Amino acid sequence: MNGPAAGEPGAVGPRPGPHTARAGSVRARVTAVAGLALTLAVALGLVLLYLLQTGSAHRTTDDQLRTYAAQIEQSGQAGAWPRPLPPFALDANAQAQVLAPDGTVLAATHALDGIGALYTLAPGSDTLVRQKAAPALSGEVRAVGTRATVDGRPVDVVVFTTTDLLAQVNETFARLLLIGLPVILLLACGTVWLVVGRALRPVERIRRSVTEITAADLSRRVPEPAARDEVGQLARTMNDMLARLDDSATRQRRFAADASHELRSPLAAIRTSLEVGLAHPDTAPWPQIAQRAARQSARLEKLVQELLLLARSDDRQLVAHRAPVDLAELIEEIRATTPSPRVEVATAGHAPGEPVVLGDREHLGRMVRNLVDNGVRFARHTVLIAVRALPSGELAIEVTDDGPGIPAEERERVFARFVRLDTSRERASGSSGLGLAIAKEIATAHGGHITIAQAPSGGALVRVTLPRAAD
Repeated sequence: MNGPAAGEPGAVGPRPGPHTARAGSVRARVTAVAGLALTLAVALGLVLLYLLQTGSAHRTTDDQLRTYAAQIEQSGQAGAWPRPLPPFALDANAQAQVLAPDGTVLAATHALDGIGALYTLAPGSDTLVRQKAAPALSGEVRAVGTRATVDGRPVDVVVFTTTDLLAQVNETFARLLLIGLPVILLLACGTVWLVVGRALRPVERIRRSVTEITAADLSRRVPEPAARDEVGQLARTMNDMLARLDDSATRQRRFAADASHELRSPLAAIRTSLEVGLAHPDTAPWPQIAQRAARQSARLEKLVQELLLLARSDDRQLVAHRAPVDLAELIEEIRATTPSPRVEVATAGHAPGEPVVLGDREHLGRMVRNLVDNGVRFARHTVLIAVRALPSGELAIEVTDDGPGIPAEERERVFARFVRLDTSRERASGSSGLGLAIAKEIATAHGGHITIAQAPSGGALVRVTLPRAAD
């Protein structure tokens, strides 16, 4: 039979491997975000570096021009300016003019001989003003002007130079932007891609392991990496979750098997009685057959009710509505309605004040009745029910019997479902092994807990602790 074609429902395509680039994958997203962040960081760094370089170049040029201006000022201290003014040894492009206060050129370097003032100082400041009639200068021009007094006369010394330093800086940074930046980004993205892929390799192994784990076999575990990082914590958490699921599935399977066995017994008894009667319809004791069928039906109904109650407790829906419940009144009602031809069921007073809790009266009654029935089944003479106030402010319901008691190592196991400790708890006694399990679920649903200890008489003392209702 041909399978579904690609694109049809049910078609299964190739699964992407750990190194497959997928749109939207964690690896692709991390690489893209890292690449964008690196682009912005490197671009911002280059802009800052460019500004620092240009600022440094301008400061260096201005400092050299001030040095040249000081040399020009020193050359006129004898009372006459040399003609032409001496050149600047550090910069062959540097030019200078000495101006009178009215803007007349008193002296100039050789290249500016016969040319009017190019710059003048603004009145009251050292700001240079470009003269409109001055000839144009090529390249970037840096100019510095100083006011001085030479041989008793005020003069303005103006020096400037044409430099290609800024062009060199621009060219250098253009190469970095066009060549260096893409190379850096490619290397960075490649490194991030490899590092993220290596970091996600354990995640891929975990994913493959999880896809191979089915509900039929929850015993498998995902591989745990040796690194104690987030991925390792994820693997350990998943293994803990799988262990809980495995334990829950095992308990559910055991519960289903036990429940089916328990349900099969009364059904088989009813069917056997009816088959025997039908095989001899004229001589069969039909009243007795009907009585046995009625007893087994009642047993079956009780078992179904218990299973439904446990199912609701598993869904956390056991207590839907809460109301004040008087425990003393509830216990007295249970004592009065408990058939005990062999064992005396008595009460031992109750806690001071009103022993009231918030909960479901029907479920609390079922809990206490299950505990009393359990005590009656094993007691020799007496079962005692009491309500006591604890120092913590909670209320405790105590059911004590004078039977053989429960061994300490079994006091937790008896709360499991379908657990019978000995032959006295066989099915003929009417016990399904769910009474204490139901009592524990009801106590837990009401915010309490249940424990078993040894009574002073040597029997079992079952204590249910519940929070007391507020006044």
